[in-house]
Amino acid sequence: MTHVVTESCIRCKYTDCVDVCPVDCFREGPNFLTIDPDECIDCAVCIPECPVNAIYPEEDVPADQQKFIALNAELAKEWPSITRMKPHPADADEWKDVKDKLQLLKR
Repeated sequence: MTHVVTESCIRCKYTDCVDVCPVDCFREGPNFLTIDPDECIDCAVCIPECPVNAIYPEEDVPADQQKFIALNAELAKEWPSITRMKPHPADADEWKDVKDKLQLLKR
C-alpha cells in the first residue's frame, strides 16, 4: 500500500512532508508533489505534516480524488526526487482552500 498526494497540494506545494519521509519517496513538479508508490513504505508520518491535508493512504483517497492515485504513479516516474523542505510558494496560503484545481497542475 502507498500514500497519495491529492488536489489540495496543487499551487500550494508545502514541503513539510518531505522532511519527515524516511525513504525519500516524494517527487517534485512545478506546482505539485507526488509520492512514488514504488518507494513509499506506508509509514504515514507525512500525513500529519501536510498543512492542507492533501495526503491520504491509498485505500482512503476520497472518491472525487481517485484519479490522483494513477497520477501520482505516472508523474513520480517523470519528476525528480525532493528530499529537503523548501520554502512554499508566496501565494500558497491563497490557494490552500481552493477546490477543483486539477486544470492548474503543471507537468
